[in-house]
Amino acid sequence: MDESNEKQFTEIGVKPWLIKQLHTLGIRSPTPIQKGCISRILAGDDCIGAAKTGSGKTFAFALPILQHLAEDPYGIFALVLTPTHELAYQIADQFTVLGQPLKLRVCIVTGGTDQIEESLKLAKRPHIVVAMPGRLADHISGCDTFTLKKIKYLVLDEADRLFSESFQEDLETIFNALPAKRQNLLFSATITEDVRESKILPLNKEKLQIWTETDPQLTVSTLDQRYVVCPAYARDVYLVQTLRKYRETKPSSHIIVFTDTKKECQVLSMMLNAISMDNVCLHGFMRQRERAAALTQFRSNLKCTLVATDVAARGLDIPTVDLVVNHKLPLHVKEYIHRVGRTARAGRSGLAISLITPYDILRLGEIEEQIKTKLTEYKIDDDEAVKVFTTVSVTRREQEAQLDNEEFEQRKRNYRHKRWIQAGVDPELMEQGLEEMRRKRIKAAKKEKLSKIKQLQSQFKNDEEGKNEDRLISMETEDADIDKTIKDNLKKVNKTLMKKDDRFKNVIGKISKIKRKADNAKQKLEANEIKKKKKKKVTDEK
Repeated sequence: MDESNEKQFTEIGVKPWLIKQLHTLGIRSPTPIQKGCISRILAGDDCIGAAKTGSGKTFAFALPILQHLAEDPYGIFALVLTPTHELAYQIADQFTVLGQPLKLRVCIVTGGTDQIEESLKLAKRPHIVVAMPGRLADHISGCDTFTLKKIKYLVLDEADRLFSESFQEDLETIFNALPAKRQNLLFSATITEDVRESKILPLNKEKLQIWTETDPQLTVSTLDQRYVVCPAYARDVYLVQTLRKYRETKPSSHIIVFTDTKKECQVLSMMLNAISMDNVCLHGFMRQRERAAALTQFRSNLKCTLVATDVAARGLDIPTVDLVVNHKLPLHVKEYIHRVGRTARAGRSGLAISLITPYDILRLGEIEEQIKTKLTEYKIDDDEAVKVFTTVSVTRREQEAQLDNEEFEQRKRNYRHKRWIQAGVDPELMEQGLEEMRRKRIKAAKKEKLSKIKQLQSQFKNDEEGKNEDRLISMETEDADIDKTIKDNLKKVNKTLMKKDDRFKNVIGKISKIKRKADNAKQKLEANEIKKKKKKKVTDEK
């Protein structure tokens, strides 16, 4: 490491022994978030840090924690909370590598492994505990072999997700077990109001460093962001063709395909494997050893395609991911940012492709407005896509038939019930409460969407191009009609947005043309099948 780079770390307070460790990892100078946060953390301040995925957030809190630990080594010194298994293991690895001179002891508490074994590790007072909230809350409620009353640091990595409703009860259990005097460090790619003004984790406002990137673009400049327009019913076909086109020039590149649900993830993975497109999948219903095995195969190039839910959108540090594909656009912009942040890391270039339909133009616009970047088209040959339409569609249906839906749902229920029984509550009553909360959330989300559609239609009415738009929807819509109302009016809004955007003016004609070709291909296939059956019948009769 040259003197000028070493000086940059020295200027923000990093000790020589840690700089030497960074040198062994090939890290030559601090990233902006490290420059903005490390010195303030070393000075004893609470900190909220927000930066793009891949910007060095983990070392921004790991370096000052290890430097303080070296002055007075004891356990448990720091607690790091994270929303996913994969991110927990990633953080633990980085602490372990940096802390080698200290003979650092790191304990991972995430579930998926034996709880008694985890309890024994906690009882040995490791220096650093990296945990998921649910499993750690279980240990706190049911075990007295360890204490968190002496920790100096509490870190929430991916804080925006941790402050979501699903983690709140577990976080309250954990925070009640911590000392009042400690440093709180919150890091994420995005800062939400829940992070900045949390009711369950009040921060020291007098000694609080809030650091965000000055670059208004939320995705890195080395990331090439594209879209592929396709019919909704042919999304899988265009996924296959996108992967094939990319693999023609980069056969051994690492690709992550993101899906919305665990079931969709499993089905897509099975479908791609069935048509000889090798891959592994990663989702929340897989056991920990299965998830670890999938990641090992992906990292070691045994499998170069990973099909995953948003469980892989945060924390996976695989520097060589070349392409991210969104099978569907995520509902929230911050999830899009996390997904595409899996590629173009640490200054490398990368490509992100999102499959969109005519029903996604509004959502695409919301994403582009936030990231301050316009996506460009990744061209797919429609004629080639039509040729594989029937094969892909049939294969998809076959894999769906094989999937055991009941097993998927049962795994989810079993996990919830086990947690509730350990907490001493009635699982059936909790299920009823959960269902009621789910209904309320869905109802609120639908009303919010209706309000947004009405606002857009009002804007269109005032525009020169929108004078002939259909009348505005009534906000007095009955609950029974709300789904149909949203669907019908969302279609109108997307259609108007396509007319206003030069990129999508010809989409409707293109989609109609693809449908005609797909129908013709299907008819030809069916005709050939009939001919084969007739020919076989004649042969059998002879």
